[in-house]
Amino acid sequence: MDHAIQDYARSLALRSPDHYRVGPFTVRHNPDWALKFANYAIPDRDAEPTARDVTDLVEAFRAHDRLPRLEFLPAWAPAVEPALLAAGFTVEYRAPVMACAAGSLLTPGPVDGLRIAEPAGADEFTAAAAVQHTGFGGEGGPEDAAVAWLRGATADGGVSALATVGGRPAGAGGCSAPVEGIGELAGLAVAEEFRRRGVGAALSAWLTRTAFERGFDTVWLEPGGPDVERVYAGIGYRRTGEKLNISLGPA
Repeated sequence: MDHAIQDYARSLALRSPDHYRVGPFTVRHNPDWALKFANYAIPDRDAEPTARDVTDLVEAFRAHDRLPRLEFLPAWAPAVEPALLAAGFTVEYRAPVMACAAGSLLTPGPVDGLRIAEPAGADEFTAAAAVQHTGFGGEGGPEDAAVAWLRGATADGGVSALATVGGRPAGAGGCSAPVEGIGELAGLAVAEEFRRRGVGAALSAWLTRTAFERGFDTVWLEPGGPDVERVYAGIGYRRTGEKLNISLGPA
């Protein structure tokens, strides 16, 4: 499953219109969104980058005014992490990778007043992006690129969702378009005042169920911490491996 998930991520990067190649790396570049999570490189399978390859990669990120950064499963290309560390990269964190197959999804408990649906119209997409923006610690309103990501998820064959409680935006998230039946649940956030009420579990289950209804075979994700991992485990997600997030600070 690890290799299937990494192949999915690399294939999605290769499909992105502004991606570029540097040595044995594919860089997923977003010219409209400087958010580090929207700009990163993925190594080729079993890549063995030279010091020159890594230097070229760093220079390419700098030329695009982006933080040199990679996201990948170490088992996919074991020689890459040592090469990056030797060049001064620092591990941001190692996150478990979890996946749920069709037929394994569990139904969470009900939440009073909760309604979940795909955003309809500009106001609802903006409201969903605003929940994500503040949910991940942002200030002010969401960037246009965040709204575009949610719209793109739906338009490309994935899923997006806005959860409301009593008519007030409470949660949002999306599931990217599938590649060979695999999709990623990402950007899931719950507004602070609605946390610890079951909204996150219900929203995750809704997105996953809708993805399966649209033909996905497997949905995977990267939990943000142990508490979040327990939420996903409660609806049927199970660990399949580990993902490395690693970057190089300013020169």
